[in-house]
Amino acid sequence: MTNKNAFILGICLFAGLGLLGFFISGGLVGMKELDRTIAVKGLSEREVPADIAIWPIKFLEAENDLGALYSAIQRKNNLIVEFLKKNGFQESEITVSAPSVTDKRAQEWGNSTGAGFRYTGASTVSVYTTNVTLVLETRDKLLDLGKMGIAISGQDYESRTTFLFSKLNEIKPAMIEEATKNGREVAEKFAQDSNSELGKIRKATQGQFTIEDRDANTPHVKKIRVVATIEYYLSD
Repeated sequence: MTNKNAFILGICLFAGLGLLGFFISGGLVGMKELDRTIAVKGLSEREVPADIAIWPIKFLEAENDLGALYSAIQRKNNLIVEFLKKNGFQESEITVSAPSVTDKRAQEWGNSTGAGFRYTGASTVSVYTTNVTLVLETRDKLLDLGKMGIAISGQDYESRTTFLFSKLNEIKPAMIEEATKNGREVAEKFAQDSNSELGKIRKATQGQFTIEDRDANTPHVKKIRVVATIEYYLSD
C-alpha cells in the first residue's frame, strides 16, 4: 500500500469514527429526552341517587306457648305485608323470611328462671325495590305499625336499610374522560411552569371506582370516585 492510499484510508477511518460518535451522542441525547416524563393524577367525583333499596322490617315476639308464638308472628307478618301494599309496594317486592325461634330452657348455658317468657321469636319482612323514594317515605310511617302492637327493631346491622347504585357502567366512560382531562390540565400547568412542552401519554392507569354513602344521614345518596394516573413525555 502506498503512502497516499494509507493517508486516504486514515482520513476515511477518522471521518467514520467522527460520524459514529456524532450519531451515538445524538442517540443518547434523544434517549435522555425520552426519559423526561411527568406523572399526574386526575380525579373525577359524582353524587348520584341510589336506584335500589333493601329494607328489612324486623320485629320480636315472646310467648310461653310455642303455638301461640307462631300464630302471633304470622299475624304480625300479615299486618306488615298489608301495610306495605297499602303504601304502594308490589307483592313481588316483598319477602317474608322464616322466623327464628329460641327456647330458653333448651339452652344449657342459659338461666331461664328469671325470664318472663320461655320462647322468643324474630321475624323479618323485607322489601327489595327500585322505588327508593317510596321506601324513604314509608319508613316515616312505621309508627302506624307500632299502633298495631308491632314493636319494630331499631337500626341495628340486621335491620338497617341498604341503598345501592347499580348503573356504574353507564357513567364510567364519562368519569374516566373527566379524570383524564383533569390530569392533563395539571400536567400542562407543570410543563408551562418548567418551560417545557407536554408530549404524548407514555402510560396511563385507571384507578378503582369507589362507591360510598355521601354521609351517615343520607345513605341513599352515593358518592362515586375514580382517580386516573397518567404519565406524559416532556420536551423543551
